[in-house]
Amino acid sequence: HTALYARKCIACLPDNTVAQSLAIRLMSANVGDTVTLHCFYEGNLAMHFLWYKQHFGYNPQLISTFYEYEKNAIFYHDFKGNPRVSVESGNGINHLKISDVQLSDSAEYYCGSSYSSMVEFAEGYILLVKGSRNTTVVQQPVSESVQPGDSVTLNCTIHTETCAGEHSVYWFRHGSGEYHPGIIYTHGDSSDHCEKSPEAGSPTQSCVYNLPKRNLTLSDAGTYYCAVASCGEMLFGNGTKLDIKDNGAEPILLVYCLSASLGLSFILITVLGSFMYKMNKRKCLHCRDADSLHYVALNLSNKKNRSRRQRSNMEEETVYSGIRQ
Repeated sequence: HTALYARKCIACLPDNTVAQSLAIRLMSANVGDTVTLHCFYEGNLAMHFLWYKQHFGYNPQLISTFYEYEKNAIFYHDFKGNPRVSVESGNGINHLKISDVQLSDSAEYYCGSSYSSMVEFAEGYILLVKGSRNTTVVQQPVSESVQPGDSVTLNCTIHTETCAGEHSVYWFRHGSGEYHPGIIYTHGDSSDHCEKSPEAGSPTQSCVYNLPKRNLTLSDAGTYYCAVASCGEMLFGNGTKLDIKDNGAEPILLVYCLSASLGLSFILITVLGSFMYKMNKRKCLHCRDADSLHYVALNLSNKKNRSRRQRSNMEEETVYSGIRQ
């Protein structure tokens, strides 16, 4: 079989199955930097390896393909003949290198392999290119703990410079035990949520976005990220962690603790009862032995005037005595 790796081992691709993306790594860069997105593979099943680029809210776009027995990769669409984009391929690697990164390079990138008309992906990257525009994304934390069935509203405030074109806002949720955050909601063109700065001539504006969550369940727990795509740039907030406390588990835990205490008490009572029974039994045996003793008093009179013959006859006599209870 064939295995794909991104930085580390990412996914083993078994025969005739599609491997899902295991994680999305966030990578930030400044305009003009050079970044390399790593992808490793091993095995002899898949022969073609690919890179895709996907802007949020748009279809993925093929960047390059590489055939294992060829030396160079083939580029497509806007990447064909682009000197900023290159692929280091062969010997188990298929790395994508982007030089002099621009704001338009902010997107998701996926490395994949193809075999028998199937495309299978390994780990992806979210490349965030920081521009010169002063843009910040602020998320307010949830002020109180919530329980299943409650409702809460997540807030996201974006301070950015105005520019031509639309901007879109996305909400991501990264739940515990999940490998990558997933898009759960998008505001689309959300210019109507923004207010320009009251200062005359100021190019900045503030945009406020809310994500209402009603009738919460335990599956809604996780970290929610607000992101804005504007002017060829994608910016993420610091995230709002939503903890959902299930108080229904506390009575069950209390029942378990009480059951364990009751069982331990029963064991102790049984051991102590057995010990006391043995002690009383031993004491009764001693009492029975003492009650079975009989005392016999013998009255021997010494007569000095007995003859020697009589004393000799008495020594030869044996007296037997029987005692009945």
